[in-house]
Amino acid sequence: MSVENLKAYIESGVLELYVLGDLSSEETLQVEEMAARYAEVRAEIDAIEQAMEQYAMQNAVEPSADVETRLFEKLGFSELEEQEEVVSNQPVYTEEPKIIRLDGSDGKVRTLRYALVACVALLVMSVAALFITYNKLNDAHSQIASLNLDKQKFAGVVSKLEYDNKGLNNMAEMADSKEWATIRMQGQAISPKSKMNVYWNKKDKSVLINYVAMDLPKADAEHEYQLWALVNGKPVSLGVFGKADSTSNEALLKMQTIQEAQAFAVTLEPMGGSVNPTMEKLTVMGGV
Repeated sequence: MSVENLKAYIESGVLELYVLGDLSSEETLQVEEMAARYAEVRAEIDAIEQAMEQYAMQNAVEPSADVETRLFEKLGFSELEEQEEVVSNQPVYTEEPKIIRLDGSDGKVRTLRYALVACVALLVMSVAALFITYNKLNDAHSQIASLNLDKQKFAGVVSKLEYDNKGLNNMAEMADSKEWATIRMQGQAISPKSKMNVYWNKKDKSVLINYVAMDLPKADAEHEYQLWALVNGKPVSLGVFGKADSTSNEALLKMQTIQEAQAFAVTLEPMGGSVNPTMEKLTVMGGV
């Protein structure tokens, strides 16, 4: 393991959890293997244990004699205490008895008490640190989500601009091409200020309407516009379309093909179109 990785492992906090006994058996075994392999890990564990012991010693609270006596009684030390008092023939209440265990039981109890205090203190600090980290992570996730949303909006705007630019380029190319005829239709009696352009390909007979150069009154929910071609004085339907608005993503719309035409016209018809044009709803018209 490299020096950087070893340092990161030591600073990860797993050694503190090992000393506190908060790791699983598998994780504990991994830490012990690392301690056996690397002297730095072993030294860090020893330092953590000493620091916890010093913290416990500095913040220890000495219990009263009554609490300590009851604690030793629950641990089963009362009988041995009475035997020592009988052998020594000392008065029971002349002086607070001091029990000295040859097997170090007294020291172990005190050490456990100090360790418990240290564990509680570390637990409180850990919970506070986790709460702060959790709040920071939530803030980071919110910022990332906001950035992603802004990115999606920006991508949509770019896509829309690219699409519009492509449509405008196509219209410019059609205007310069000899294959395309541009029919500029003007407003009629129902709407004198209306206007609209139609492109008719003389070669493949395709028909396109120009949403950019379209200025028609907005149709209601029950009506839509219908494009007609006048062939030898008879109207031929080329399909229906809606009024372009600010939300439209189309610059050009392909309609039905027509082999020949002397003029084009647009009428306002019920949804789905009509078999014959409603002449009183004639909106724009232009000759080829």
